[in-house]
Amino acid sequence: MLLYFVDWLKEIYGEEISWIRLFNYISFRAGFATIISLVISLLFGGRIINFLRRLQVGETIRDLGLQGQKEKEGTPTMGGIIIIMAILIPCLLLSKLNNVYIILMIITTAWLGVIGFLDDYIKVFRKNKAGLKGWFKICGQVGLGLIVAITMLFSDDIKVRMNLEDAASMGLQPKHMVGDTIRVGNNGEAVLKGDYKTNLTNVPFLKGNRLDYAWLLPLSKEAAYRWVWLLFCPLVIFIVTAVSNGANLTDGLDGLATGVSGIIAVVLAILAYLSGNAITANYLSILHLPGADELVIFASCFIGACIGFLWYNSFPAQIFMGDTGSLTIGGIIATMAIVLRKELLIPLLCGVFLIETVSVMLQVSYFKYTRRRYGEGRRIFLMSPLHHHYQKKGMAESKIVTRFWIVGIILAVLTLITLKIR
Repeated sequence: MLLYFVDWLKEIYGEEISWIRLFNYISFRAGFATIISLVISLLFGGRIINFLRRLQVGETIRDLGLQGQKEKEGTPTMGGIIIIMAILIPCLLLSKLNNVYIILMIITTAWLGVIGFLDDYIKVFRKNKAGLKGWFKICGQVGLGLIVAITMLFSDDIKVRMNLEDAASMGLQPKHMVGDTIRVGNNGEAVLKGDYKTNLTNVPFLKGNRLDYAWLLPLSKEAAYRWVWLLFCPLVIFIVTAVSNGANLTDGLDGLATGVSGIIAVVLAILAYLSGNAITANYLSILHLPGADELVIFASCFIGACIGFLWYNSFPAQIFMGDTGSLTIGGIIATMAIVLRKELLIPLLCGVFLIETVSVMLQVSYFKYTRRRYGEGRRIFLMSPLHHHYQKKGMAESKIVTRFWIVGIILAVLTLITLKIR
């Protein structure tokens, strides 16, 4: 919205006002967005916590025999409201609202924010610990996945810019092109490029670094491009559902999900800048996505929201994010990775979420198997998700969280390294 005001000033004063030019730079808007997001989190966070306490919106804790567990009884939940505010307000102010990537991220944030809020509302105000029906959550996640997938498949604003020769070598034809060819200077030579509608994605560790999902279908090229949605839509739905639930499972200790998500957000901001910039995308041999650089603004809002919320959510937490926050941040991470064509990096980048999810799956599966075979259920871990296993072993909560953060940082660095490892 602020950009519309800036454009109005340009029409009146042109470039006479020097500070107006600052809004042309992604770096300035990203930094400004981070600051606004932090200020909103810190300024309104305390007020929201006090308001929730007056409403007695406190967490009900089941006694699982964990150290320090009962002390958390009554801590306000639904703090994800702070995160959502700190993301959406600066994003609406400083990003280009006609950008399809920004529109998708706003829809994602609002969509899963509403689902998470309903879940927390039922738990807190209706005193129903089960919360929202499981099938309703799944339907919401599937619905969001469909929106993302259909937009990726059919929106002409989501495209990949490629050299005409490279596109031809991949089987792309002029009919897959959106708009006209573009003549770009490259080392003193003119190169023809075009914007293509394609399902290409980046593949880590491989020299070619590119994969079109249509290539995976046992059909002719034309038929594969026509029916690729049968593969792409379920994949996107699975990723959105898996990552949002993974973030939800990770949100079990003070500051754990918030800190890990903030680390992931930094990597997503870097990937958005690299993918949206023609020079860096060409140098790193990754897909150049026109308009994706605007996602740097959204990622900066996300970073600021996580850091600001961590002020209140760090041990001992003054507020919990609840499903309002955990489902939302998971959905944001999944959607952003998908639209940046980096979804195959999610198992590495979101490794902490993956480990937490797998620990639950292994625990439940092994317990059911041993109960069926031996008459009594046995466990792999003392308790799942994995962070509770270390709590049961007597490790301090703050130490567990710090070590998970360190693992998250290592995974983030490895994710960025894959850009050069072929």
